[in-house]
This record gives sequence, structure tokens and C-alpha cells, in this order.
Amino acid sequence: MNLTPFKSPICLAGPTGAGKTAFALEIAQVLPVEIISVDSALVYRGMDIGTAKPTAAELAAVPHHLIDIIDPLDAYSAGQFVIAAKQIAAEVLARGRLPLLVGGTMLYFKALHEGLSEMPLADAGLRATLDARAAELGWPAMHGELAKLDPHTAARLAPNDSQRIQRALEVCHLAGRPMSELHEQRAGGVDWPMISLEPGDRSWLHKRLALRFELMLKQGLLDEVRALRARGDLHAELPAMRCVGYRQAWAALESGDFKDLAELGTIATRQLAKRQLTWLRASPQRHVIACDDPQAKPQMLACLQRLLTAQNAGT
Repeated sequence: MNLTPFKSPICLAGPTGAGKTAFALEIAQVLPVEIISVDSALVYRGMDIGTAKPTAAELAAVPHHLIDIIDPLDAYSAGQFVIAAKQIAAEVLARGRLPLLVGGTMLYFKALHEGLSEMPLADAGLRATLDARAAELGWPAMHGELAKLDPHTAARLAPNDSQRIQRALEVCHLAGRPMSELHEQRAGGVDWPMISLEPGDRSWLHKRLALRFELMLKQGLLDEVRALRARGDLHAELPAMRCVGYRQAWAALESGDFKDLAELGTIATRQLAKRQLTWLRASPQRHVIACDDPQAKPQMLACLQRLLTAQNAGT
């Protein structure tokens, strides 16, 4: 497959467990690609098992970007991702290689394709104040406060979604305007084609997710989270520790009750996959490949060839 020069990146999206890494490595067998991770969990160092991070051999086989770039104590925003991904993609294209954006963090894809609004930076002091109020009143009450300031954002958030409620309140106070209003003023989106790996049979994905979480536990997920807890500077409400799998393992270590961990982790992973698929099915730019089809890989490569051919033809 010789389709150089490459004109723009290609996105490879899909729910957790769809096999995105394997499909990406398949592409790397036939094209000179560099993989840009679109995953809000893979950015963290020391979080390998629960994130299904590519193995050392896989990382060595193909250049990867935006993996292991920050400490779990730190936050990483969609805005930071977009800036980094655009810069890396331009550099990869300049090297005559294909930037392949691979992942399942749909917020990152959304920010990339729709552009970013001018959101205020995080304010540690204000967040501490909001956390103190939440400790006194509870997050449902904080959700009620948000409903008065920004009813549109509050309507799409669960009353106990502490992380997002905190951020929405923070934006309201810092910007003096609702987050929903700022979201309407986006700029700088890209029009990069997306191949979407979606199972035709949802039960196929559910079986994979159950086996996957059981394998993570066998590989030492609890030991990995135990080591993170032992650092002493991390806590359960950090974005890193709220990642699926880590949140359930952290809670099990706190309570000492491990009997339902496999079930709870699998349920949370299924819920994540459902949210990812819902977002994908509303994405107009996606080209769907049934990842549970025995011919999925050749179909995916054929789709990729059509997209690159169309780019070179200027269509």
C-alpha cells in the first residue's frame, strides 16, 4: 500500500476492548505510521495494567506519542491534548509518515474535531473552596447550585459526578459565564477522517471485557493500585484514580472487600464502552468497521486505502 505523500492524519476510534491496538499495529505493517494515543488514561506513568497500555515490544515496534507523559498526581485536559496532538501530527507528516490517532477517549476526539472553547485554567484555591462546600453539603447540593448558574450543563451531569460538577462551577465563577455558553464558541476544529471499530454483536464485546478485566487482575492490577496508594500523595478523587478499573480497585483496597471486584470492574467497563459507542454513533465523520467480523482487518485496511486515495485525489 503506497499512498504517499500523506495529506492529513487518520483517526482510529472504538470502545474499550474493541482491539484498537491490534488494528493499529496491523496498519503499521503496511504503512509508515506513528501512533498518537487518544486515551486519557495512557498519559499516566505507572498505570500500565489497568489501562491495557501497549507492551514494551509494541511501543518499540512503532513510534508512539502521548503515552507516559505525566504523573498520576497531575491533570491532563482535552485542551492540552488537542494542542499536543496537532503539533505532533504536523511533525509526523513533515517526516513523510502517517499520523494515526488511536484511542477511545471521545472527549478528546470531540475537542479535536469540533474545536476548543476558551475555558479558564484550573484554580487550585477555588477548587479547594468548592471541595470544602461539597464536603459540608454533598455533591447533589452542589449540582443544585450548578443548575441555577448553568442549567444546560447541570442537565447532562449526574448529581454525584463530582469531577465534572466541580469543573463546571469553577468555570462559572472564573469566567462569569456558564460553561454551556462557552462551549458554543468553539474554534479550530479539524476534519480528519475516522475509522470506527464497532461490534455488530454487543455480547461479543461484553465477553471480551469480562475476560479482559479478569486478566488484568491476574496480571497484578491490585498490586499496581496498592503501589500507587502507598505513595501517599494520591487520593481516590484524582482524575487518574477515577479511571475505570482503578476506581474499583482503590475502593476494594480501602474496604478490604474483594469478592465483587471482578464483577464491579466489568460492569464499569461495559458502561464506559456503552458511552463510547453512543458517542461514536452520533459522529458524522466515522467509517464503521465491524470489529467482531472475521474479515475486520482486511476490511479496515481497504477502508484506510480508500480514505488515503480520496485525500490524494483532493476529494
